[in-house]
Amino acid sequence: MLLALTCGGPAGLGAQRAVVSGTVSIGGGGTRPRPLAGGWAVLHQVTMTSAGPVDSARTDAGGRYRLRVPQLDTAAQYLVSAMYMGVAYFSEPLRIRAAGTTRAGPIVVYDTVSSTTGPPIHLRRRLVTVARLKRDGTRDVLEILELANPGSHTRIAADTVRPVWAGALPAGVLQFRVGEGDFSADAVERRGDVVGVFGPVPPGILRQLTYSYVLPAGRTTLALPVDQPTDEVDLLLEDTTARVVSLALEPLGVEAIEQRRFARYRTGPLAAGGEVMVELPRAGFQLQRQWWIIVVLAGLVFGWALVVALRRKPSAISDQPSANTVTEG
Repeated sequence: MLLALTCGGPAGLGAQRAVVSGTVSIGGGGTRPRPLAGGWAVLHQVTMTSAGPVDSARTDAGGRYRLRVPQLDTAAQYLVSAMYMGVAYFSEPLRIRAAGTTRAGPIVVYDTVSSTTGPPIHLRRRLVTVARLKRDGTRDVLEILELANPGSHTRIAADTVRPVWAGALPAGVLQFRVGEGDFSADAVERRGDVVGVFGPVPPGILRQLTYSYVLPAGRTTLALPVDQPTDEVDLLLEDTTARVVSLALEPLGVEAIEQRRFARYRTGPLAAGGEVMVELPRAGFQLQRQWWIIVVLAGLVFGWALVVALRRKPSAISDQPSANTVTEG
């Protein structure tokens, strides 16, 4: 009987498939979400080496879908996307360990409005990590921002000039790069000392923006402009002797992160205007980084000691009485 169930007809094979099910609904407008009927739901498989869709289906009248996993990979992550009004929405990632039906979290989609309509995007948190001085005198800085849409519609850029959200960067930073987060590099643009986000920002969830830059060599201060209301600012300073000289940031001690030590500070909420100013230690002589000087000095000392020893050896021998010397009586 077991053999018939696992290797028998189509019903037996179907029972062994991995299936993902869930719902898609339309939210916003102050009303209860309503089912999205006839929308496309797409199942994506993500591994360490590849990512792509593996199945798709339209939702029924109740917004429900069922998607099949053609070849289950227990090491992969799976997620479902739904497209609505040109914006893609995703479920939380899933791990599927065995055949059967796995329930994905509900996907809620929203109508869209332009960046010029509705309340502004709110900056909930700004985490700034400042690394220690590098050999060339520069410092790496990583910022992670959390953006919240307080409205009831997904905000999209009105055009290529007006972003969904914009924020000020410290003046004159170099090598601006977008990191891993909820916005791709194509959706983020730096214009002078301002970074703009052109990707969609839906309501109800925090969207993470990550970017890094470099402080030029010789920079002894970091001035973080506060150009908009911010709920919380967190600082991580690898140079633990750096000093926060403006605003009332609460020191939270020193924390070890990935075998590196950072002094932590926190403040907020902050109103627009002003800046967070940090005094950074000047470049000094750091003996642990000058290993080649230590090697050269050690070689010179050893060589000098050898020369002195060789010069002293003959004179020391000549001062000793010879065994063949006859003492006159």
